[in-house]
Amino acid sequence: MSMEIKQRADIRKVSEKLYLITLFPPIPGFTNFISVWLYKGPPCFIVDIGPSVTIPQLITALKHLDVSRIDYLFLTHIHIDHAGGAGDFLHFFPDTPIITHPEGISHLVDPSRLWKGSLDVLGEIAKIYEPIKPVPEDLLVDVNDFHACPVEPILTPGHSAHHISYQFEDILFAGEAAGVYLSEAAGHEYLRPATPPRFFLETFVQSLDRLLDRNADLICYGHWGAKESGRELMEKHRNQLYLWNRVIGEEMDKWNQEFFIPDCMKRLFSEDTLLSGFFNMDAETRKREEYFITNSIKGFGLFLKAAADNT
Repeated sequence: MSMEIKQRADIRKVSEKLYLITLFPPIPGFTNFISVWLYKGPPCFIVDIGPSVTIPQLITALKHLDVSRIDYLFLTHIHIDHAGGAGDFLHFFPDTPIITHPEGISHLVDPSRLWKGSLDVLGEIAKIYEPIKPVPEDLLVDVNDFHACPVEPILTPGHSAHHISYQFEDILFAGEAAGVYLSEAAGHEYLRPATPPRFFLETFVQSLDRLLDRNADLICYGHWGAKESGRELMEKHRNQLYLWNRVIGEEMDKWNQEFFIPDCMKRLFSEDTLLSGFFNMDAETRKREEYFITNSIKGFGLFLKAAADNT
């Protein structure tokens, strides 16, 4: 599954001080997928860090941008593709405080359970991302206690219970709370839910509504890129979540275990216009997206089954 690793990250200047650094794990189809956001201050901060395997690319990019100090590292959540490289990063920037959800702190200090969970969910992908190194506890800051700079945390459980978005001035760093946005990579509109198990629709929508209340001018996604005046897209995403809920619920009513995922996927590609860019992607990227769409369908399926069991 692995391929020769691309030696350099892609650096794109989005605004005067904001940079999108795209990292390239050595996995076919994972180009233009992992975003690290750098605001070249002051304050100078990063949102999300990527997996361990791509930390050398990130360090090279920061050197290219003449960044010698990172004031803060903000984690949207502790999944391996967003936070897995934090321990490796600290070898190069050892005094950087890391702001995260309190539920994530123990997992970053001792990442053994996080690593096992990554292997269970992602399998070979996690192995290629490489193991998660421990983070010194004294560098981890509970987001509820963070008041050191004008970056404002926004609790957005939904994609995960420990997910946080951040706002700085008119920039909203949404992580995966507003979906996965790949329109530029697809050459056409493409936005999909990031709803793996365990998923709760109402919680996800409430988090999305918190972001909509912000009226930010620029939304920066964890996967991948940015969208100006993204309010309309977030509203479309809310509608998309309800569409998926209806389609997957209807397919569950028919229940055919062998064909459930393929039938859901066929209908979603037919009925969800936000997925139209899928067919412009290359074969390896489509394979990647099919994998993650399957995970998101499973998230809805388990949510719907639990709701049915409780009625």
